[in-house]
Amino acid sequence: MSSTEQPQAVVPQQAPAAPGRRDRKARRTREAMADAALRLTLEHGLAALAVEQVTDAADVSRRTFSRYFPSREDAVLDSLRADFARINERLAARPAAETPVAAYRAAVAGWLHDGDHPAWHRRPGMRALFALIDEEPALTAAYRRIAVAEEERSIRLVAARLGLHPETDLRPAVAVGLGVVALHAATRTWVRDPAGDLPALIDRAFDLAAAEPPR
Repeated sequence: MSSTEQPQAVVPQQAPAAPGRRDRKARRTREAMADAALRLTLEHGLAALAVEQVTDAADVSRRTFSRYFPSREDAVLDSLRADFARINERLAARPAAETPVAAYRAAVAGWLHDGDHPAWHRRPGMRALFALIDEEPALTAAYRRIAVAEEERSIRLVAARLGLHPETDLRPAVAVGLGVVALHAATRTWVRDPAGDLPALIDRAFDLAAAEPPR
């Protein structure tokens, strides 16, 4: 993407309707199961986690669990899926005049400082969870699948901003790739450095990514 290339205007869309009572109840049920799965995993390890423990803790049936999650690993990592989804929601709302990388960076910054939904550096146990993802092959595979799915959504959002086809044009994938690499590189350093500051590391990672733009 050249420095002179200007993104095409995005057609304004109506804001999504506020969730109804049924949607709010479904979200609370999902969050209760995800919170229980994560807490039990951090306390006892993935090998000791049984779906029945999660359903008992959340006071739901096994059938309810299966409606929301294909596996126990997906339940453990659901809070991370929700984080990536919130970044994408912010990306979709960024001004059309911003370049894709700048829009992705702003979306990540908004997520980092969201007062209603604390980001990783403000939630207990997140360093331990990311360390566990590196150690447990089943969690590693599930995390990659979740992250790739949300990255594909980011690419589609950027393609729409630029008026490009995401399947045939490299530019949306390259732009999103720079943002995703910056986020993951900063997170990796933060996990391994107890004194690390995640927002500062993410800013530094995006600065480094911007230093050598794709040609």
